[in-house]
Amino acid sequence: MASSPIKRHHALQGVSREHHHGLLLCWKIRTGLSKEVEPERIKAYVDWFYETSVRNHFQLEETYIFPILGNDHPWVKKALTDHRRLTRLFTSPICDTKILGQIEEELEAHIRFEERQLFNHIQQVANSAQLDTIEKHHQHETFNDNTHDPFWN
Repeated sequence: MASSPIKRHHALQGVSREHHHGLLLCWKIRTGLSKEVEPERIKAYVDWFYETSVRNHFQLEETYIFPILGNDHPWVKKALTDHRRLTRLFTSPICDTKILGQIEEELEAHIRFEERQLFNHIQQVANSAQLDTIEKHHQHETFNDNTHDPFWN
């Protein structure tokens, strides 16, 4: 049974697009690992993605989106815990297939949770001023992928 796409409020659409790019990162990691690409090559891309996308994305969510429900909400607590764990994985000095696999699995699960549960609830309870604030602070930039070493091809 196919589910229909989630209708995302305009203010959250850019953030959801960033989630899409995060899911593509997961696919790239999976593909690289399945092709037995050297972990250093995959990690170089993962590091670039973290610095250019994930850090700012987490900051936006933590500053402007999560406060709509409050940091005591169980789903926000889960998302914040996920952010801390993912940040540790992304910034780990260890470069091996285990860490890359953990990033891929945990990032995908986190994105699915935010898209299917947390963001749906937030857009139901957020008022127009809160949504306007998100839109005002979100940088609507076009994603320019790093294709210097497309190990996933």
